[in-house]
Amino acid sequence: MQALGLGFMVAVIIIVWFLFNTVKILKQYERGVIFTLGKVALEGGVKGPGMILLIPGIQKMVRVSLRTVTMDVPSQDVITKDNVTVKVNAVVYFRVIDPQRAIIEVEDFYYATSLIAQTTLRSILGQNSLDDLLSNREAINAELQKVIDLQTEPWGVKVTTVEVKNVDLPAEMQRAIAIQAQAERERRAKIIHAEGELQASAKLGEAAAVISRNPIALQLRYLQTLTEIGTEKNTTIVFPLPIEFISAFQKLVEKKD
Repeated sequence: MQALGLGFMVAVIIIVWFLFNTVKILKQYERGVIFTLGKVALEGGVKGPGMILLIPGIQKMVRVSLRTVTMDVPSQDVITKDNVTVKVNAVVYFRVIDPQRAIIEVEDFYYATSLIAQTTLRSILGQNSLDDLLSNREAINAELQKVIDLQTEPWGVKVTTVEVKNVDLPAEMQRAIAIQAQAERERRAKIIHAEGELQASAKLGEAAAVISRNPIALQLRYLQTLTEIGTEKNTTIVFPLPIEFISAFQKLVEKKD
């Protein structure tokens, strides 16, 4: 009886081991690369999702996820085209489109993609000036995505998006940029003020031309000015006198002398 019970336990263990190494379940986003005696068949080498049956000891399966992977690129010290040292980090979105090549062509596609992203980030950003890096971010992101994807394509990896996240500037450069921005705002303010003076002088010239054709308009303007002063309840009223009146008065005094 003991020998029978021992034999039954051994049989159960063998069956469990057989099922564990034979039946594999792949999720919807997973694919399995099947190695038969160390080789991958040209057709049918990738299976899934669902239940997969393997021959124990002869076949082996490697799981590959097809989901998009979000990978942070560590901060890189970059010297820009105009010799400014900055720290830049980025994020890369990629996914496996060919599980067979992702397993066979490269030892670790995730690690390899990370290294390619780091070296490409330093190379591409080093070809741009600091102003382009700060203002032309979309074009730089597109160029990074194109270059990285070209290098990972033989591995069956598709890089969909690359985004430069942060650009850390030295404190001295931040102060210089702030001074430059302030000077630019002052320059624009002076230009706007000068344009306003030019437009105002043009309008004053037009008004003077109208008044010269209608001298009575100047007297009406005097009266309007007095009315505006009176509404403010001022105790002192300044009444402008025409230059011609003062000249005539001066001539009258000279004749009496």
